[in-house]
Amino acid sequence: MIRSAVTISLVSAARGGPFVFWDDLESSMRQAAELGFDAVELFLPGPEAVSTGQVQELLQKHRLQLAAVGTGAGMVLQQLSLTDRNEARRQQALAFVRSMIDWGGTFQAPAIIGSMQGRWTADEGKEPVLQRLAQALEELGQHAAGHGVPLIYEPLNRYETNLCQTQADGVRLIETHQLDNVVLLADLFHMNIEESDVAAALRASGRHVGHVHFVDSNRRPAGCGHLEFGPIVQALREIGYSGYASAEALPWPDPLSAARQTMETYRQVFAAG
Repeated sequence: MIRSAVTISLVSAARGGPFVFWDDLESSMRQAAELGFDAVELFLPGPEAVSTGQVQELLQKHRLQLAAVGTGAGMVLQQLSLTDRNEARRQQALAFVRSMIDWGGTFQAPAIIGSMQGRWTADEGKEPVLQRLAQALEELGQHAAGHGVPLIYEPLNRYETNLCQTQADGVRLIETHQLDNVVLLADLFHMNIEESDVAAALRASGRHVGHVHFVDSNRRPAGCGHLEFGPIVQALREIGYSGYASAEALPWPDPLSAARQTMETYRQVFAAG
């Protein structure tokens, strides 16, 4: 069964980004539960932002799960990258992600590597940067294994990275470097930009797909763009995907409306499963 999740951001500096709920953890969880979501996905400034005890209490109160935790604040707030040429800065990035893996591991929730993957530049070339990325993912994947969870790696569209932009790029990275505990995030917004056929790309990714960002073509809530979800859902079923469809979407026109729209579309397109 593919379960539903919705994003909550506590990173003020990221305001305007694609997160449905903002700032108020208690209210956001309450609204998510009232709308019928199974889980929440959290975007935090760092592991010190909110105690695991407080989050556990809220999750139990609202009968929610924690689907995943983001690490992008490492880039947004500290400009940290896992592929930085500066060894000291790269070690800081690794330490930040490890701290988020440990925080999420309390809830058996995996961490997501997206913007912290960085970019390559012409003066160095792509291959050395990809090698550093693979080394980081291997190390962090093994750290995540200690909590019994995978590490989630997210290919991003061309405007956000020039490393891995398609699901095939992500599969190639994983298989070439034998990254045993790393899975892919299939973000439908990024895929709409980079894939010629979203459903076909999901089928080709197969067992490597470990998380899905359920969002429409324009980064608005599912049902507010031009994506055809029928073939996408069918592809997910064919590959045996049983994780979350998590709404990493703009809070358009407002958070509650965005969450409600997502849930309505989720129920429509996953109703037969």
